[in-house]
Amino acid sequence: MALCNGDAKPDNAGGELKDGQHHYEGAVVILDAGAQYGKVIDRRVRELFVQSEIFPLETPAFAIREQGFRDRCENTLTVLLQHFDVGSTCRGGSLVSKSQRLASKIKTKQAWELPCAKMMNKVFGGTVHKKSVREDGVFNITLDNTCSLFRGLQKEELVLLTHGDSVDKVADGFKVVAQSGNIIAGIANESKKLYGAQFHPEVSLTVNGKMILKNFLYDIAGCSGTFTVENRELQCIQDIKEKVGSSKVLVLLSGGVDSTVCTALLNRALNRDQVIAVHIDNGFMRKRESQSVEEALKKLGIQVKVVNAAHSFYNGTTTLPISDEDRTPRKRISKTLNMTTSPEEKRKIIGDTFVKIANEVIGEMNLKPEEVFLAQGTLRPDLIESASLVASGKAEVIKTHHNDTELIRKLREEGKVIEPLKDFHKDEVRVLGRELGLPEELVSRHPFPGPGLAIRVICAEEPYVCKDFPETNNILKIVADFSASVKKPHTLLQRVKACTTEEDQEKLMQITSLHSLNAFLLPIKTVGVQGDCRSYSYVCGISSKDVPHWESLMFLARLIPRMCHNINRVVYVFGPPVKEPPTDVTPTFLTTGVLSTLRQADFEAHNILRESGYAGKISQMPIILTPLHFDRDPLQKQPSCQRSVVIRTFITSDFMTGIAATPGNEIPEEVVLKMVVEIKKIPGISRVMYDLTSKPPGTTEWE
Repeated sequence: MALCNGDAKPDNAGGELKDGQHHYEGAVVILDAGAQYGKVIDRRVRELFVQSEIFPLETPAFAIREQGFRDRCENTLTVLLQHFDVGSTCRGGSLVSKSQRLASKIKTKQAWELPCAKMMNKVFGGTVHKKSVREDGVFNITLDNTCSLFRGLQKEELVLLTHGDSVDKVADGFKVVAQSGNIIAGIANESKKLYGAQFHPEVSLTVNGKMILKNFLYDIAGCSGTFTVENRELQCIQDIKEKVGSSKVLVLLSGGVDSTVCTALLNRALNRDQVIAVHIDNGFMRKRESQSVEEALKKLGIQVKVVNAAHSFYNGTTTLPISDEDRTPRKRISKTLNMTTSPEEKRKIIGDTFVKIANEVIGEMNLKPEEVFLAQGTLRPDLIESASLVASGKAEVIKTHHNDTELIRKLREEGKVIEPLKDFHKDEVRVLGRELGLPEELVSRHPFPGPGLAIRVICAEEPYVCKDFPETNNILKIVADFSASVKKPHTLLQRVKACTTEEDQEKLMQITSLHSLNAFLLPIKTVGVQGDCRSYSYVCGISSKDVPHWESLMFLARLIPRMCHNINRVVYVFGPPVKEPPTDVTPTFLTTGVLSTLRQADFEAHNILRESGYAGKISQMPIILTPLHFDRDPLQKQPSCQRSVVIRTFITSDFMTGIAATPGNEIPEEVVLKMVVEIKKIPGISRVMYDLTSKPPGTTEWE
């Protein structure tokens, strides 16, 4: 949820101190209910040059005012509330009960609001009911474009819907201004300037969502766009100087956009001899990556100390809670990284090992640890996804970022961490990099995670097969052969029909009549984001004896996770039809041999992408190594000893939502097929797959 203070004065943008207190005129406060979409609301508001800050949902209006938020608009506050299901709960109690605290703000005309339609409706006496069918995905909705919120839009717009409950009886004084079929998607009380949206205007999948937010922020709330990157750069430099003084700063430099911009900003703010740039090769870098990073940064005049710490990382450990359920301070020592399969534990070990190596570097240079700050290129989304108190203590943990582990948080509390970009999103960092004079080839690089290839190896020692595995597989068989399945009544067929619209069923009939497909579960799990929360679920594989018809495959990738909520990712398996899907896995850990295989696959795929000239069209392309060995005759009981590779093309403007690139559309099919051919030549590779999943329900990375 966000709160805007009405009209802004340009000279007060940025929240600077006055009389010992921050003043945030024209700023927006996002009251955080725990959903990950708060991060995107935050980014979109800032993209429109309006400052935003994230506070807990239960924060009362007076507490926000006490922190320095001021306006000049009849003492009015303007609130944007992030989307969530009213029937859900978050840490600290029911969201519905917390909505009662908002009611007093709204009813006493202390707030303009654009919250979730369901909460607003409930607060004002309407009703909300849980529906039998979830709407998760992109849908066409009809709008009343005479409503101030939708001014300038068409009567039909494509939007992202993710909900399981909906407005039933509309509250008195409100009217319906948007609908998805028979489901209410938006309500408004124009006289009180109260607007509720059931869908997500903040994500790029809502085609004209930015215009909706602009209408609200500028035309309804009266905000003005003074929060620019240029102004914030000067504020960052001032903050760095004040905090560091004459001390030294050790900056961990991966060579990616974030850490490079962070280093350039530190060099702009401080004397060169104060900044110690260290590149730690953790053993999970791409082929020749460390060498190219060192060369690129030397051209910028940045001297980098390269530390080869692969052995330390492979054998690294950290302390973890006894279990997820244990709330006591007791800790256990983790397994070494090269024997760990949990994605969360891998990230935590890597993050803590970075800090340990940094401390060793400080010792080797005969510096006093208490006089050295640790700098890193942490971004605002990293902190929100990790549910860090620095940005959003309420958000669900989707993944722990390596730069926001418990050890990093402890150093932060001690005031020993410098994170000049912690208030920036990725696109803002690129703009800042250009302002600092960095070359375009560095500023436009594809993101590469700090943990590197370590989180692109799906480590496993046993298959992921739960009690729902057989039933879900049967549902997938019905979907893949829908045209034949409808002729044979089955209880699971009724479930498929109940979860799909008539339009979906017609499309399924058409696809399965024209193409011979089979769909099946793979015995591995990947990280996703479903219903605003982290999921750790199955992968569905699709294969065919025909050449792939990508439009149909993309449709199935959208449909299947909507029907089966225990699936968060869908892949196409290249090659002949998969007759016997694997039911076991090749034991896989972060060993040098496994990493070498992935490193070579990554090298081949990215070389082909670069040579094609399409690297700039794709936002990111992780290459994933999975522990799956296809094409084994179960009667011969051949052991699983090979692995398979996934190509994950991803197109996004915000890295919160996005789509897979469709071969033949966003990327030439021949480029993808060339990648498949070259990867298949690598020894030990069984099959190559193509990730068809959008975000949500899948995340950009698989771990």
